[in-house]
Amino acid sequence: MSPDPTSTDWFRQARTLSTAEVSDALDAFGLPGSALGIRPVAGPAKLFGLAFTVRFAPIDRFAPGTVGDFIDTLQPGTVAVLDNGGRLDCTVWGGILSRLAAHKGLAGTVIHGVCRDTAEADAVQYPLYANGRFMRTGKDRVQVEGYEQPVMLGDVRVCPGDLVVGDADGVVVVPKLRMQEVLTKALETREVEERILAAALAGMPLTEARKKFKYHTLQRATASPLAA
Repeated sequence: MSPDPTSTDWFRQARTLSTAEVSDALDAFGLPGSALGIRPVAGPAKLFGLAFTVRFAPIDRFAPGTVGDFIDTLQPGTVAVLDNGGRLDCTVWGGILSRLAAHKGLAGTVIHGVCRDTAEADAVQYPLYANGRFMRTGKDRVQVEGYEQPVMLGDVRVCPGDLVVGDADGVVVVPKLRMQEVLTKALETREVEERILAAALAGMPLTEARKKFKYHTLQRATASPLAA
């Protein structure tokens, strides 16, 4: 069984990272991860946690399936990642789910599609990200096709256990098998950028500070930037 990354120091430190910092680290390893079109729509614009994935499909009229009571099984700190194929005409998340998810201590929900009842998510301060908002229910329109399978968030593939990070700029996804190296790179790069800013605020021209600390190479797959 794989060790739990959430108990490590580097994982705890990484909770302070922005999506921009994580995105730059993904670039350094040539990895995708920036979920195009997914943005904060309700609650605090901040989430960080491991993905539980749910894939939806158009309803089968002859053997209709459930819209999903998966929330009963989710653990605190989990990010519910719902793939409704980017549909904008019906929802897969509403007020009851937001209130229950907040009560259970979930880290947030991210949807490739739309959600509704966003005022209720705001009321309980539950982080909710999606392609947008729309009021029409998904009941009798979509059903759960599968749990804990690879899904899509915009143009990014998400597997169960991948790290999902969200803030006001959107959502990024870090593959679980690359999590430690990506987050470590992001933390190291942040430290270099803080050195650049400190030097510039102390009077060094920004051009010189960037050159000194090799700013333009930070996103490249190289040795630790702190070795510079």
